[in-house]
Amino acid sequence: MTLEIHRVQPFPEARTAVVTGAGAARGIGRHVVRKLVAEGWSVVAADIDGSAVEAFAAELNQEIPADSGLTVLGVGIDVADPASVEAGFSRVDAEMPQLVALVNLAGIPSPQPLMEITPESWDRVMDVNAKGTLLMTQAAARRMIAGGVGGRVVNTASITALDGGGTFSKSGYAAAKAAIQGLTRGAARELGVHGITANVILPGPIDTDIMGGTLTDDRKAGMSENIPLQRVGQPQEVAGLVAFLVGEDSSYVNGTSISVDGGKHMH
Repeated sequence: MTLEIHRVQPFPEARTAVVTGAGAARGIGRHVVRKLVAEGWSVVAADIDGSAVEAFAAELNQEIPADSGLTVLGVGIDVADPASVEAGFSRVDAEMPQLVALVNLAGIPSPQPLMEITPESWDRVMDVNAKGTLLMTQAAARRMIAGGVGGRVVNTASITALDGGGTFSKSGYAAAKAAIQGLTRGAARELGVHGITANVILPGPIDTDIMGGTLTDDRKAGMSENIPLQRVGQPQEVAGLVAFLVGEDSSYVNGTSISVDGGKHMH
């Protein structure tokens, strides 16, 4: 007996995913890029630090088998700047296979307590986290619609959006990440007619430098107290979920928020 798997929405064999926030050596973005390459994607590694992603892309291209047909392109993009976003996507258009997926990981923390938030710091955290997600989604969706094969958008909120703040980032960050949840639901509703899904991940404590620097054992222990798995997460554990959400098998997952937090928030 032969079991046939019918994919509702097959993607082209040569396809590209854009991953923002791929500049930090200890960030989630680099793990996502590596995971997607392993899954058969060509990838654009994007970050405001263009030199960092260019060096990262060069490193990965040395590791990728020459006959795979895959490539990684490092592109400097300021996600909060419309001109920079469009310039970056122009390079995607010119140099990469068909765009099928976008993973918005770029973001900045905001450690100010509520009563210390200034208009300038509020605008900055909203610009990078929320407006940056909007601009990247708009630019990618235009290309996915034109491509005619559907697509995937994966945005990044945080469990901070659920509890109003954490040990490092506080109210402004929580507000920006909650905005991303609402934006993702709107994108899921409006882009679904084109076969484009949009989902949002909510990482909990993950062992990256955005937590305010390298986590010490004491900080990890403190963060783990209310987590059923009794540990902080690792970037590659987020990357695995992202790989599923951009793949063909997630074709009926749309408008969903998925926590990656070891069970800290169950909903």
